[in-house]
Amino acid sequence: MNLKQAWLASPGPDTWKEAGLLWLKGVCMGAADIIPGVSGGTIAFITNIYDQLMAAIKSFGLDAAKRLLRLDFSGALSLLHVRFLLPLLLGIVTALVGMARLMHHLLATYPVQVWALFFGLIAASIVVVAGRVGQVTLTRVAFCLAGAVGSYLLVGLIPVTTPENYGFLFLCGAVAICAMILPGISGAFILLLLGKYEYVTGALKAPFSGENPLIIIVFALGAGVGIISFARLLHWFMQRHYGPAVSLLTGFMIGAMRKVWPWKEVLETRLVGAREIVISERNILPAAFDSEVLWALALILLGCAAVLLLERLSKPVQPR
Repeated sequence: MNLKQAWLASPGPDTWKEAGLLWLKGVCMGAADIIPGVSGGTIAFITNIYDQLMAAIKSFGLDAAKRLLRLDFSGALSLLHVRFLLPLLLGIVTALVGMARLMHHLLATYPVQVWALFFGLIAASIVVVAGRVGQVTLTRVAFCLAGAVGSYLLVGLIPVTTPENYGFLFLCGAVAICAMILPGISGAFILLLLGKYEYVTGALKAPFSGENPLIIIVFALGAGVGIISFARLLHWFMQRHYGPAVSLLTGFMIGAMRKVWPWKEVLETRLVGAREIVISERNILPAAFDSEVLWALALILLGCAAVLLLERLSKPVQPR
């Protein structure tokens, strides 16, 4: 088998149109992962590529490593789901590099509107994902409640100040990427809790400046180790216990709604370098029913509609 045959043998899109759609889904995942409180895993789930993503990550295992060590590149390529991952990762990187600065600006300038849009996205995602739980049982309800309580408490934690050495940055990459592939758990928010959100996104805003390339490489290496290790466990759990797993993920998303409520009151801030970081806030109701509230409601509906449209355009997945 030559390299071309091995490439065609690996799972992935068969046409440029399919590859373009997969790239677009990657862009949506990357854009979601930039926002603290929103998960790229949620986007993967509602666009019906979650199982493919888990299988693709799992393909980087011992069998592929053994073939690479024997210099059997064609054999390794046939096992690895590179044809699937390449357009998806290109989309994610496009969003992370191209939208990091924009998201920073929008969150600083239009916080209510941004959070309203993502509130709508997650609200509709909960409905979509909950529809895949299958038969409702006490066990599945318990998993959902556990996920909701755990996620609710997690997003209420206070960000901490942590060291900026490369060892800790590697660890942050490994932990954050695990959260990024879980629907409802935001990798960006985990970075915020670990005190590295501004540090990492600042490097992404200027990827070729100073030591930023090394920061990105170390973080990416940590993410690679974390995702290969965690994805195998998650894939096993999804395969063996689909209903409870989806129930748990639905709970994660319900609890995460605490973070994306549009109207907040800042209780405490901390100066980190030249930036003021919010470390404590609470959700409040809007002070008056004005044009800002109308815009927020419109964006919530837009977010819901976007998710339902994505779900309609994707192949339905039958509950197990």
